[in-house]
Formats: sequence, structure tokens, C-alpha cells
Amino acid sequence: MKLPCVLLVLALACVSSTFGDGLKCTLKPADIPTTWLDMVDPCIKIMESQVKIEVEAAMTYLAMGAHFARDTINRPGFSKFFFESASEEREHALKIIEYLLMRGQLTSDVSKLLKFPLKPIREEWNSGNEALINALNLESQVTHNIRDIIVKCENPQTYAFNDYHLVDYLTSDFLDEQYKGQRDLAGKISTLGKMMQTHGHLGEFLFDKKLLNGEI
Repeated sequence: MKLPCVLLVLALACVSSTFGDGLKCTLKPADIPTTWLDMVDPCIKIMESQVKIEVEAAMTYLAMGAHFARDTINRPGFSKFFFESASEEREHALKIIEYLLMRGQLTSDVSKLLKFPLKPIREEWNSGNEALINALNLESQVTHNIRDIIVKCENPQTYAFNDYHLVDYLTSDFLDEQYKGQRDLAGKISTLGKMMQTHGHLGEFLFDKKLLNGEI
């Protein structure tokens, strides 16, 4: 019973080697109407560029987390906070990609959105306070970029088109989170500054412990 099976396998191998790719199952792209695609080019391009901005922000937070995790720095609270911030920025990039896919964009290689080189704004910080200030400035810049998208897509100069859905999505989801995050960072900077005024360098150590335990 095994011999016929072996002969069949050999026969298929011979046929495959003879005809090559001609036996591969190839399907033509589906003929999908394009009438539902209504994003205008300026909105597509600025949303695609925002992916890189979010990824670079994530890389900066990763650099912060790694910096404070060093044995010579040893600030686990700051490290945890910044690693969590990196995850949030990465999620933002994924949400933008998912939105563009939902609107029928990104039909080619998605990896082209990440135009290299990608790098953090810096890799070392002199103190936790300096890192928090950098983080707040970074978030402010990201917020500014998102507001630019909203302005451009609400009333594009070269198109008589208002992308209500995109504007509402960015305003209610992204901007709300950005403003809450900025307020949180501003509060942390304030608290850390007061603790350092009272306790000196010990204030950062105590702040780090509270940050690690989620008390700040």
C-alpha cells in the first residue's frame, strides 16, 4: 500500500519541477469598487507621517526607561513609568495604522511608513526632573502635530472636503488622552520639584519609590 503513495509523491515532484511556478495557486486581486475611498491625499500623507512621530516618541521613552534602569542610576520607578509610556506611544502608532487600513489606505507595504533612521531625541538625562520635563515637551509637540492634522483635514485648502470622521476620531480619542497625559506630567514635575526643595537629592529617591508603587 505504501508503494503507490511513494510513486504518487515522486510523480508530483517531477511535474512540479517541470512546470515550475505554473502549478502555483495564483489569484488575481479582487475587483473591489473604489467609490467608498474618500480620504483626500493631504490627510493620508500627514496621517502616515504621524506614525513615524509616534514611533520616535516610543523610542525616546524606551531610551528613558533604559537609562533609569541602569545599575548606576537605579531609579526603577522612573524606568517603569517611561517603559509604560513607550507602550502607549507604540499603541498610538498602531491605532493610526489601523485607522488608515479601515479607510482603505495602506494597500502597499506598511513598513514604508517607518522611514529610517528612527532615533530617540537623546539617550541620557541628568535627573528624573529633567526627563519629566523632556517628556512633557515631547507630548506637547505630539499634541501640536495632532492638532495640525485636525486643522488640515477639517478644511483642506486644495479640496472641498471635510473629513468629519477623522477629525472627530482624533479630537475625542487622541487629544483627550494627550491633554490628560500632559496634565499628569505637569503634576509630577511639580511634586518632584517640591520634594527636592524639601529633601534635596533624597527627594528624587523618595519620589521614585512612590512612582514605582503607583502613589504619584
